[in-house]
Amino acid sequence: MTSFSDLNLNPKVLKAVTEAGYETPTPIQAGAIPPALEGRDVLGIAQTGTGKTASFTLPMITILARGRARARMPRSLVLCPTRELAAQVAENFDTYAKHVKLTKALLIGGVSFKEQDQLIDKGVDVLIATPGRLLDHFERGKLILTDVKVMVVDEADRMLDMGFIPDIERIFGLVPFTRQTLFFSATMAPEIERITNTFLSNPARIEVARQASASETITQRLLEFRPSRRDRETAAKEKRAMLRAAIEAEGAACTNAIIFSNRKVDVDIVAKSLKKYGYDAEPIHGDLDQSHRTRTLDGFREGKLRFLVASDVAARGLDIPSVSHVFNYDLPSHAEDYVHRIGRTGRAGRSGVAISIAVPADDKYLAAIENLIAKPIPRGDLPWSPTGAIMAEAEGEAKPDAGNERDRERHRGRRGRGKGGRHEADQATTPVAIPAEAPDQPQEAAEQPSRAERMDRGERRGQKPRGDYRSDNHGNHRGEGDRGGRGGERTIGMGDHLPDFIALSFDERRGGPPRASLSDEATDETVEDQTDIAGAEEMKEQAVPTLEAKAEAEAPKPKRRRRKKADMVDDSGENATVTEVAAETEA
Repeated sequence: MTSFSDLNLNPKVLKAVTEAGYETPTPIQAGAIPPALEGRDVLGIAQTGTGKTASFTLPMITILARGRARARMPRSLVLCPTRELAAQVAENFDTYAKHVKLTKALLIGGVSFKEQDQLIDKGVDVLIATPGRLLDHFERGKLILTDVKVMVVDEADRMLDMGFIPDIERIFGLVPFTRQTLFFSATMAPEIERITNTFLSNPARIEVARQASASETITQRLLEFRPSRRDRETAAKEKRAMLRAAIEAEGAACTNAIIFSNRKVDVDIVAKSLKKYGYDAEPIHGDLDQSHRTRTLDGFREGKLRFLVASDVAARGLDIPSVSHVFNYDLPSHAEDYVHRIGRTGRAGRSGVAISIAVPADDKYLAAIENLIAKPIPRGDLPWSPTGAIMAEAEGEAKPDAGNERDRERHRGRRGRGKGGRHEADQATTPVAIPAEAPDQPQEAAEQPSRAERMDRGERRGQKPRGDYRSDNHGNHRGEGDRGGRGGERTIGMGDHLPDFIALSFDERRGGPPRASLSDEATDETVEDQTDIAGAEEMKEQAVPTLEAKAEAEAPKPKRRRRKKADMVDDSGENATVTEVAAETEA
């Protein structure tokens, strides 16, 4: 078995490694350190948690042990995607280079430029930076990259996800062409492969595990959870309850855990919810101050904090060996992030548990993850379910939505209000059926007349009750009643019967003198071939209902109006005008 002493490292570096408690290198370390010491470019592909950081820090310290840095001209450059990962790499250099006189500078956001400028002005051997802050210093004229001999790109696939690839390409153009490049990534996306083909020269490719594979020491479990309601607030509450139940189900085995969420706002909400229910939890994401992020992460490392609720800022490269559990509150939208998240547990040969919560909207993300890791995630039993919701759904009973029902009632109320401002349902007098098992309700309601009886009474009185207007209006569309409840026979169809509202004169409604009626107009315009005036009067009596006759009796005395003359033939064969016919009719 290979040991660190077989890798031709500097004796002072070996001493620091031994003091750190390491004796046997990991596969990625054993494969990457020898070609790196030979000065070759290295392309390392390994799953997270396999010791990639030591794969480039140990050979870099050995190479840089000979020589001296100059002001503003670092001798090596390490690029990291996040501040936490950059700070962790800096800690590794402090651990392995404590017997070697090397200087370093950490360039990350959230820290004063002045302190960083002072370190650069003195000259550093190792410059560890995030891409954005490095370019800020370069554009301010505080940094010269023409003396970089070794350049390292760590977690390159995370650089791609965070949109740093244009910055990486620009930085590659600022460093010397003769540099040595060490390129490490957990996955090899097409864009990453393009960069390696462009900027690496005949690299030694070390791939110790299948790309994007999860460690065998991690027990994975999936909780497929379906909220009882579709609204976002209720679903989020039930999902947080599911998370707490999953934590409780693990019991004492869950000594500490990292809980991942996709959005920063959800990170804060979940952390606040856990603290409300008595859990020791703190959030960490990119919007927090760097001092707060560092303090929170140190507390979690030291065991002072049990639960760390984090965004993907903590998914890459953080070396916290004693994490017992990882909870995916949200499934990641990128399948590769799932591998990195669960890689925070089960590190350095330890066992770990990764529990993920999936809702129906996560089906496409789940399919992508299982396709990437080339195996299905084992399903687990739900430790909690919404009260009565899942059982009701299984029995085919829809849970009533009281809020939506109230909204529908209010909507019907607004739509049904008439000119008087009252809802039609308030005016209805239709009796409500009272169940037999409600003895405390008044029984008089059951003795109220039915609708058919009330309609029959109304017809005998010549009008209908107020409460039936709505029913009558609906009945008109079905041909089951006259409009407005004015009495008379109900219209079954047009047929030979002329409804009374057609025969009414508009002049009468405005208070003017009554017209001769529709029968006379029909006689003027369409009944020119009639030979018997008595026959026309008989048709008029059939067409004009009793209500019109009553209205004509109450109206003021009509005045004679001139009418267009038209010839008509009476019994004697003599001509008569329409005016004479109308006068005779009124008489």
